[in-house]
Amino acid sequence: MGNPETGGSVGARKSWTKIPDGTKVRHRREGYEGTIDGLTAIVGHGANLNPDGRTQYRVKVQTPRRNLAAEVDLLILLDAEGLIMMEKAKPEYRRYHTDELRRAFAEDYFVS
Repeated sequence: MGNPETGGSVGARKSWTKIPDGTKVRHRREGYEGTIDGLTAIVGHGANLNPDGRTQYRVKVQTPRRNLAAEVDLLILLDAEGLIMMEKAKPEYRRYHTDELRRAFAEDYFVS
């Protein structure tokens, strides 16, 4: 849902759907895969930010390494059934969050 022209850094939006912790993602340009592990507030200007205008996602790539990435740079990974992939989550929980994210994100944010 980030603004592709600005990387989502135009300032806080009233409504924003956060990608839940534990969701598996792939970085669009760098290609690494990892798991969402919370948000980090970014102080300063110039960085691609999430639509809230102040954070980036922490992506756990391997223990203990984490990378920071803005929402616009991430793809959400889907399993064979079309549900988001999450660590240690039951299908019902993943289905709920899949539906939430599909309402909030364009189709090009999802990849099988």
